[in-house]
Amino acid sequence: MTKIAYLQCSTGIAGDMCLGALVHAGVPLEYIAEKLERLGLSSEYRLWAEPTHRNGQLATKVHVDLTHSPHDHSHHHHHPDHPTPVRHLPDIENIILSAQLPKQAEAWSLAIFRQLAEAEGAVHGISPQKVHFHEVGATDAIVDIVGTCLGLDWLKIEQLYCSALPTGGGVIRAAHGQLPVPAPAVLKLLETRQVPVYSNNIERELVTPTGAAIAITLAQTFGQPPAMSIQKVGLGAGSKDLPLPNILRLWIGESSQNTMSHHVSSTSNHSSVEIETISVLETQIDDLSPQAIAFTLEELLAVGALDVFTQPITMKKSRLGILLTVICHPEKQSVCEDILFRQTTTLGIRSTQQKRRILHREMQTVETSYGSVSIKVAYSGENIVNVQPEYEDCAKLARHHHVTWLDVHRTALENWHRSQRNLSPTLS
Repeated sequence: MTKIAYLQCSTGIAGDMCLGALVHAGVPLEYIAEKLERLGLSSEYRLWAEPTHRNGQLATKVHVDLTHSPHDHSHHHHHPDHPTPVRHLPDIENIILSAQLPKQAEAWSLAIFRQLAEAEGAVHGISPQKVHFHEVGATDAIVDIVGTCLGLDWLKIEQLYCSALPTGGGVIRAAHGQLPVPAPAVLKLLETRQVPVYSNNIERELVTPTGAAIAITLAQTFGQPPAMSIQKVGLGAGSKDLPLPNILRLWIGESSQNTMSHHVSSTSNHSSVEIETISVLETQIDDLSPQAIAFTLEELLAVGALDVFTQPITMKKSRLGILLTVICHPEKQSVCEDILFRQTTTLGIRSTQQKRRILHREMQTVETSYGSVSIKVAYSGENIVNVQPEYEDCAKLARHHHVTWLDVHRTALENWHRSQRNLSPTLS
């Protein structure tokens, strides 16, 4: 089963609302605070949470109080009379990279800030690297974004989905004076993913730049909830009382897609062959150490790339190089691109969207004299067409018992086949 989550944004989304929903869902605030201390910004803020009510409903409000300036909880817009550290994208990237965060949280955080920088750069007509962050580079935005990524990683969320977003209305005060709602950077972010929007007739800022960046970077799709079994709901409170309960609702559960697919496969020989969209990223490199490339491949797989491989090629002027290819789900594309730019010497990445046909797969467990081994079983209709013990399980048991990997692998397969002899599915 895939661990998934759905953001229901009836009154919009902001970074502190995301944090509140995660803490309400069970992520320890102490864990988030401890990891955030590694950013080296502890003297600039105070992080705390409290239960609160919005229109009679109990939710969790997380506060990020800036210790060096007054702070308006209604949104994250700071002004010249509220001095905050001025940071550019490279400054924020260095802070995150130096913090030794969990790899997934680090990759998500970097990708979100890159999206913010690109949106702000497009609005102001400058390079993302040169964006002079006002709201986005403020301390509370860093805490909100990195804290949210830490919480999602702690929950082991593999896929995130999001509802359509309300537009809000009215005007806000920002570093550049008064701006219409949605703010220009928010509109640019929504445009990049063609996010569906609607009006709920509330004339306030409902989607902040921080909230929009989190959603468009991490969400797989926008719209109706995915097929899922709900295990937990986290409620994150916004700062103001609104006509609707000002609460971001985070649904947490497991995807029911595999269960549905397996059920249908009993009636059709083709129903368990699924077609999905994948992103294929390619770049050629001729000036990088093989060890650095090996490290890059590990980083890409760690953040969820489906496959990564290299091929030897001959480049211009007969220079020997490699073609590095990454296959990933579309929602992982920006994270994978960020790793390629950061870990390699490439100056450009090509990307295409392709269709992939995949067999329905499920994980089973088999007991052996060495211990338990996970088995990946692939189906085509009613027939089992491929059975493979998991490499890491075999490797761990082989090291522990001082036997060969092949011994564990062979034993796991034999035991699995023995357990299946009296069952109806047969190998084709």
